Amino acid sequence: MERGPVPLPPGLSNAERRLWTAFPNGSTVVLGEDRPAGPLPDRIVRAEIITRLLLGECEPRPGAVAAVRLRGAYITGRLDVAGGRVEAELLLEDCRLVEEPVFANAATRQLRFSDCRMPGFDGGGLRADGFLSLSGSDIEGEVRLPRAQILGGLRMNGTRVTASAPEKWAVSGGALVVEAGAFIRDAEITGGVRFAGARMNGGLFMERTRLVNPGRLALDAQNMVVEDTAELSHGFSTFGTVRLRSARINGILSFARGRLDSSDPARMALHASHMQVDELLLWPEERIKGRVSLSYSRIDLLMDHPDIWPDELYLNGMTYQTLRGAEFKDRLSWVSRDEEFHLQPYEQLAGWYHSIGHDDLARKVQLAKLRARRRGLHPVPGAWNHVLDWTVGFGYRPWLAFAWFAALLAVGTTVFSIEHPRAVKPPNELPSFHALIYTLDLLIPLDTFGQQLSYDAVSWSRWVAYALVATGWVLVTALIAGATRVLRPN
Repeated sequence: MERGPVPLPPGLSNAERRLWTAFPNGSTVVLGEDRPAGPLPDRIVRAEIITRLLLGECEPRPGAVAAVRLRGAYITGRLDVAGGRVEAELLLEDCRLVEEPVFANAATRQLRFSDCRMPGFDGGGLRADGFLSLSGSDIEGEVRLPRAQILGGLRMNGTRVTASAPEKWAVSGGALVVEAGAFIRDAEITGGVRFAGARMNGGLFMERTRLVNPGRLALDAQNMVVEDTAELSHGFSTFGTVRLRSARINGILSFARGRLDSSDPARMALHASHMQVDELLLWPEERIKGRVSLSYSRIDLLMDHPDIWPDELYLNGMTYQTLRGAEFKDRLSWVSRDEEFHLQPYEQLAGWYHSIGHDDLARKVQLAKLRARRRGLHPVPGAWNHVLDWTVGFGYRPWLAFAWFAALLAVGTTVFSIEHPRAVKPPNELPSFHALIYTLDLLIPLDTFGQQLSYDAVSWSRWVAYALVATGWVLVTALIAGATRVLRPN
């Protein structure tokens, strides 16, 4: 049995009648092939009419899928379905919406605003069984998606969003849940993006997107969880701070060929402390402008490059399983870019080199740690620290002590071969004098060979003898202190 014409409510314009008639079977109504710049009479559609259709005033046609599909319209009034249940799909293409559409706490299917212009979008608490698309749209206001649940994915490819005031977020998605991936590629967003506490179960893809919020947060994604991949890469750029504090990325977090600029060298360009990530590809296209913090983060694989490190880099508490992209000398510079000295970055790096079989490099890291620590010591401990470094390399270079010993032995032997000490014992108790053995006796704190007690240096050589005795004690003490430091369990 065929159905008759769709009953029309009174007072509809020609464009609205066409839309009402097309709704039951989901046909597309084309009012123009481009986005209207102004209220052309034949393109005006009241938002009230779209709202009534979405909320079920017009029955769908049996065997068809009802939908609002409209292109090239100038939509006046407010499209407001807050708290409602929308069974029909909505597709607006090249439309101009005079007021912000409101879908707060609504339950919907698929929503698509393609290449539209509007003063914002309110989707706080929205639940969309399909996807939400704002791709290609110009939004002069805020996109609000706090606590929204989007099961079919979020699409904002090529979207341009400009916040209405500096203190407002251009995109606000705190506690947002996206099940099938958030695709925000080639977008231009001025005012900052907030995804704090959000969950992206299908990944986050922001290649070639530009975030501009100088002096503020360009991206606030603290406590965000991403399953799969977070691509802040390949042309992704920020002018402001990226905050990923306590974020968890169960996959790859990539900044490869991106750009990070805090807009102020004293501000954070990347604040990623307490983060957990499987793989971090911190390899942007150019040197990071601003400070970077990876403190207390847990990273399985870190791939970076010395050319991109800023002057201030905070690594205290960070742990990792594998490092790639930098040589040993660069890693020493890498762990020393914190203004304050911390043991942990050096211990972590030394432990990693030890774990991959480079014990020699691990010892060099430990040596660099102790030298860096010296900068914060008071003069007296600092002086002893220098002695330990010069004599035994804090115990990690014991051969230095033997080099010093050999040099002093050569000096003493030469001096006492020229200026013989005088005998202090009777001839019958006097061992034969040997300059080498006498010098050894002076250097070794114990009177091992009997020469020191049998002969006494004279004239100017007496001062050489005093120096050798003192130096011998210093060398022995330094060797013991260095050995104790090395052998002490970490």
